[in-house]
Amino acid sequence: MKLTMVYDNDVYKQDSDLRSDWGFSCLVETGYEVILFDTGADGKILLQNMDRLGIHPDAIDKVVISHEHWDHSGGLKALIERSAGPTVYRLIEDPDLQGADQIVIDGPKAISRNVFTTGPLTEGPIPEQSLYLESADGWYVLTGCSHPGVGNILAFGKDRQIKGLIGGFHGFKELDLINGLSLVCPAHCTKKKDRILRRYPGLAVKAGVGRVIEI
Repeated sequence: MKLTMVYDNDVYKQDSDLRSDWGFSCLVETGYEVILFDTGADGKILLQNMDRLGIHPDAIDKVVISHEHWDHSGGLKALIERSAGPTVYRLIEDPDLQGADQIVIDGPKAISRNVFTTGPLTEGPIPEQSLYLESADGWYVLTGCSHPGVGNILAFGKDRQIKGLIGGFHGFKELDLINGLSLVCPAHCTKKKDRILRRYPGLAVKAGVGRVIEI
């Protein structure tokens, strides 16, 4: 699989023409389907970054919204208006969204080949879903903000061989949970981003718009 960050608080390469903004979005190319996980806060910035990364909205088969905060769903309407109508997997249906089928996720579910949602985890202030991605060497977890807590998100896959953790970790501070992973990429709202990068050199990699991770 190939993961490309198209929306983040930072730009991966500072000399690029990509734009940063508070929010998160990551494109997942599985080899079978193209899935956009979250849509950032601003549709104009999302579409601009996608264009500069050579990603056409019509190529997106499915969209997953991790949770209903503006910085993760704000770009959805603009994306749908420019796309061929991908299926949207979210926790709450938006009756005002036109041009796409919406599937309300109420539990763990396979949404594509080798792509699974945790379903709504409710330990935090707002329900949130994360994606589990199955690769040849194990499982990688893609998070939006980790409001339910990184520990609870990883506990969902306690019977799986988890190799990597990518996305926003919010106030995550139990850094020992990272021990044993092969890849960590703290993005977006992660408050201890710099501490994670310093503590796990080689294992932890920088995020940012334009960052590509292959798993």
